[in-house]
Amino acid sequence: MIVNEMKISAGKYKGRNFYRPAGIRPTQGILRAAVFDILGHDLEGLSFLELYAGSGAMSLEAISRGACRVVMVEHDRKNAQVIRQNCELLRIHLGGPYRLLEADALAAIKRLSADGQRFNIVFLDPPYGLKLVKKTLKVIRGNDILHPQSFMVMQCDRRDLPDVPEGFSLITQRRYGASYLIVFQKNE
Repeated sequence: MIVNEMKISAGKYKGRNFYRPAGIRPTQGILRAAVFDILGHDLEGLSFLELYAGSGAMSLEAISRGACRVVMVEHDRKNAQVIRQNCELLRIHLGGPYRLLEADALAAIKRLSADGQRFNIVFLDPPYGLKLVKKTLKVIRGNDILHPQSFMVMQCDRRDLPDVPEGFSLITQRRYGASYLIVFQKNE
């Protein structure tokens, strides 16, 4: 089931609506805007990986802002269908530079690494209360999916706040209601 319209905040698709699946906690517009304020509004030529994609909101924003390659990873079949519908709505062709992987995020990281894929920005927003941020960061660090100077961006609750991983610098940590936005950059 699809509920609530959301809007793309900037770029090629600015102002265009898309939908979110029922039962997920969406990345709010203010937090999405904050991510791109920190990273820069123009993602031209950059690659973007969204883990635990939900509606694909962050990936749709990245595509709208010029990301040249985007991979969305979503395990839930219903959520993945909404992502496909959102891409159809925006006339974004899945295949080639924009892909949807219906897979467990941790398994997808390993698969992407084995395929030699690297990303400039990795965004993760796992379900709260499952302690997935720390597990996901550990798997990312154990698999080579980041370019030098890459950013890891995460949204989590207070219970899953990660320490700064070895080999990374903390760029920012901000609180938005019950959510925290954390940005690390790879030191290379």
